[in-house]
Amino acid sequence: MTWDGARVHIVTGKGGTGKTTVAGALALALADRGKQVLLAEVESRQGISQLLDIPPLGEVETRVARGADGGSVWGISVDAKAALLEYLQMFYKLGMAGGMLERFGVIDFATTIAPGVRDVLLIGKVYEAARRRTSRRGVRHDQIYDAIVLDAPPTGRIGRFLNVNQEVAGLAKVGPIKSQAESIMQLLTGPDTLVHLVTLLEEMPVQETLDAAGELRGIGLSIGNVVVNQERADVLSKRALAHLQSDDADLADLESDLAASGLRVGPTLVNGLVQAGRDLGDRLDLQAEELADLRALDRPIVHLPFVPGGVDAGGLRHLSAALMEGAR
Repeated sequence: MTWDGARVHIVTGKGGTGKTTVAGALALALADRGKQVLLAEVESRQGISQLLDIPPLGEVETRVARGADGGSVWGISVDAKAALLEYLQMFYKLGMAGGMLERFGVIDFATTIAPGVRDVLLIGKVYEAARRRTSRRGVRHDQIYDAIVLDAPPTGRIGRFLNVNQEVAGLAKVGPIKSQAESIMQLLTGPDTLVHLVTLLEEMPVQETLDAAGELRGIGLSIGNVVVNQERADVLSKRALAHLQSDDADLADLESDLAASGLRVGPTLVNGLVQAGRDLGDRLDLQAEELADLRALDRPIVHLPFVPGGVDAGGLRHLSAALMEGAR
């Protein structure tokens, strides 16, 4: 599967797996293909601005990066309160009355006590951007996007976040909110939307990935790529790893090689290197076990390398290229 199989890309993963980094890398990769891309976040963490080292984002769609062949990435941070005020103005023409509701705490109450409504409003901004089309006369009143990348909530609550129909069922049987929830679900479960799962090759992230995949499929959403992030490279041969991990390993050859390289050989150095090698072997064994579990999902797996010291602008470009290459 390539990343071109959908227009709306929802990126989720357990906290700490790097889902925001993957979402940003995907948006850049699509922009490098000449696409106009909206990169949206809904958790008010300003993860996108921190990733791209730009000023904090707000409700206004702002160009945050340029790609090749005229492509661009536009960023937005969707706020539930602002989305609700916009919604009230759009459907009920409240005008200044909306501001009065906010001052009296009604907006905070609605977006906190009714999480289903809050999620409809948050996803509603993405839905609105996805349904924009060029008018019959070719006039573009708003930016029209070739692709939308949503940095979504983590896997632990992604099912509830995306299952907006179920979340509003007990709150709104009819009316604009119910109608919008149904329209959003048509988009989310349609052929234009894929959910990509980001994980590390560790027990808890992999288990959350498997659970989330089952939950999302249960509500009719399509799983795209599984992105294995921060994968450790096999820098030693299998023979060397097996030698280091054996209980009766003869370290004389290692000591001789180190001394021949001009290093001052002592027990601390030798024992430290041996332990590091054994730790790497254990890590690679764990990765192999977890990868086998992920393959059971029967989805394409994209591998991203571990980047020591974190991801800067150059590293993000490197990851975006790796995403495109790995999904072929």
